[in-house]
Amino acid sequence: MAHKLTLRKIGNSFGVILGREMLDQLGVREGEALFAVRTPQGIELTPFDPGFVEAIEAGRDHMRRHRNAMRELAK
Repeated sequence: MAHKLTLRKIGNSFGVILGREMLDQLGVREGEALFAVRTPQGIELTPFDPGFVEAIEAGRDHMRRHRNAMRELAK
């Protein structure tokens, strides 16, 4: 489903207004963060921080590679 958004000048910047229906679909409210992520298809707006996902994956990889040390620390 495509939504047409209008670019508006806000001070020295530009922004778009997201309607209530789109905010509900994204699961966000006023004041919450949205992240603009560049994809091969264009820009995706998401409430999920892609940096957080990368950090979790890096942590899991570290724990997997150092499994014995993690067991010792858990004692």
